[in-house]
Amino acid sequence: MTYEILIALVGFAFASSVTPGPNNVMLMASGANYGLRRTVPHMLGISMGHAFMVFMVGVVLLGVFLAYPALNILLKIVSAAYMLWLAWKIANAVPPEMKQVTGKPFTFLQAAAFQWVNPKAWFMATTAISAYAPQDRGLVLGSLMVAGIFATTNLPAVTIWAWIGVQLRRWLGTARRLRVFNISMALLLVASLWPMLLG
Repeated sequence: MTYEILIALVGFAFASSVTPGPNNVMLMASGANYGLRRTVPHMLGISMGHAFMVFMVGVVLLGVFLAYPALNILLKIVSAAYMLWLAWKIANAVPPEMKQVTGKPFTFLQAAAFQWVNPKAWFMATTAISAYAPQDRGLVLGSLMVAGIFATTNLPAVTIWAWIGVQLRRWLGTARRLRVFNISMALLLVASLWPMLLG
């Protein structure tokens, strides 16, 4: 991997990780509802889970999806259904009459598994592998290099969103404001499906 390609990959990994998407919307909601410390497993699950996904896309899955295009449609259906369920859970995290947050933040494994139904994560993984994986290093090593860049770049990017959620926590000190915030985050999560459904 040349220096120029490495810089371009780091830029792509950070930009695609820090821009709004399902992971970041959920992290901001988690930071606001549960605080930064309880959101750390969620952040690590995103970073490590997505890095593993990038590696698997490079080694195996890109060829499978090219050979069987119907799997793309199935993935879209499963992703949309799961994200709608998550949006409902976020919207209902705080009952209107209560000030105490209900529910629990995502665990490491839940966040890692979520990457497989996250349309933006799929876009990031397939783009990174097809555009930046070094061809001269072989399939496995090239995919591992791209996954490693994503693992180290993604964590600082997603931490920003959890931190923003924590900063909003004081303002969201009433049940009514927290309810409005959670419903807004749920609607943003649903809206993030739009590019996938159009594709």
